[in-house]
Amino acid sequence: MYKSISASYWGSPTASRRALLIHGLTMSSQSWEGLAQLLVAEGFFVVAPNLLGHAWRRGTDYRASTLAEDLRPYFAMDTSYDVIIGHSLGGVVTLSLLPFLPKTKETTVILVDPPLEISAEKREKRKQWFLKEIADGKNADEHMAEHPAWSRGDSMLRALGVFMCERTVVEGIYEHNRPWSFSGLLKNIPPHLKVALLASDPEHGGVCHLEHIPRDVARLTTKLFTGIGHWMQYECLDAIMDEVPLPRAKF
Repeated sequence: MYKSISASYWGSPTASRRALLIHGLTMSSQSWEGLAQLLVAEGFFVVAPNLLGHAWRRGTDYRASTLAEDLRPYFAMDTSYDVIIGHSLGGVVTLSLLPFLPKTKETTVILVDPPLEISAEKREKRKQWFLKEIADGKNADEHMAEHPAWSRGDSMLRALGVFMCERTVVEGIYEHNRPWSFSGLLKNIPPHLKVALLASDPEHGGVCHLEHIPRDVARLTTKLFTGIGHWMQYECLDAIMDEVPLPRAKF
């Protein structure tokens, strides 16, 4: 991995396939390390931007549409991606990007437990939960104790993401996205895109609820993973990799 001021990269820029990974709230581009390494092994060049307000990036407008607009340079000069993966808030940002994706490229979009709808009451509770995360500043050992399925490396990257995010970012995310309602962005998926929505178990902290996902939408598939928590990229990488289109072996 090599890192710039706004993104992390893995693999060779000359690779035949490209993947764009978009992290969630109080995370950072480095948090994709485990998944990125698997993608590189399958021949991908992997790009993971840091969202505004994360990894010390400054911002004042934290609407999902603004976070998406900030990523437009990653599509400059007709740059396209075979796979785009967004986790949590990153999934919502990915949805906001769909209309701008190059129409000349078939792309698989994987949304990992995105919070599509949040009521005003739950929005306040989630905001306070994230603010407490920042105030507590848990170390890797504490994250591992809370999430036994996480590796030490993933736990360290989670702690780092929280450390590099300030309270004002969390407050801005929840204040600037009122009402929190993004399920409508799934109703008209462009014909050159295929979207896989991976929902975590609500009993284990999942925030994407099946009742919020539009039904009978062309090019949208939905899967619910029982027993898997919100941080699917730390707990069940295979669930994500199974949605990544890979070349079939030739016999």
